[in-house]
Amino acid sequence: MKNKMLFVLIYIAAGAAAAALGVFLFLQNHYMLLSLLVAVLCCLAFFLKYERGNQSSAQIVTLCSVIALSVAGRCVFSVIPFFKPVTAIVIISGLYFGKEFAFLAGALSALISNFVFSQGMWTPFQMAAWGMCGFCAALLANALKKHRVWLCLYGAAAGLLYSLIVDINTVFWIDRYFSLKRYLAVCITSFPFTVTYAVSNVLFIILLAGPLEKTFMRIKTKYGLSGI
Repeated sequence: MKNKMLFVLIYIAAGAAAAALGVFLFLQNHYMLLSLLVAVLCCLAFFLKYERGNQSSAQIVTLCSVIALSVAGRCVFSVIPFFKPVTAIVIISGLYFGKEFAFLAGALSALISNFVFSQGMWTPFQMAAWGMCGFCAALLANALKKHRVWLCLYGAAAGLLYSLIVDINTVFWIDRYFSLKRYLAVCITSFPFTVTYAVSNVLFIILLAGPLEKTFMRIKTKYGLSGI
């Protein structure tokens, strides 16, 4: 009971400190740092929830395996700009292992792979973007698993979602504050790359959905795993 109360107090203190820091950054017009704080806190909420759960070694190994597969896929296809299997892998994992699992798979795939592709202010936005792609897929799992067409359409939409989130970082990087006009300009300028990424998601879903579905179902059955 005492430990639980201590954790509650720590969470309240951390939340108050984060809110105070956010207000300070806003008043000082440090919008870029404020956006970075928001992105980090979005990811942190899922990490804390996962940490407090009772995860088996099989669940942790499965999560690490999915992350390793995503990171390896991004490295292998690095020679082709905006043509990556990460989103497809994260989406498919969300269908079978749940929203927290998918968010962590996406977020940690971005964090770990950026040790190869370079870390920067964009990393938390990529973590949030890939995490949300997996999280939303898990929420829509029942519908997406029924028809492969819906899964492909969601993959294309996830490419758009990823770009819309990461483009926010681009605006802050250029202007140091958020400008709707700049954001729209960045979205329009990056549209060809967004389309390329959306198409790559669809292609990778077509190629990977079948094999990964069999693998994930076998893992769930063998180890008695449910949505994490």
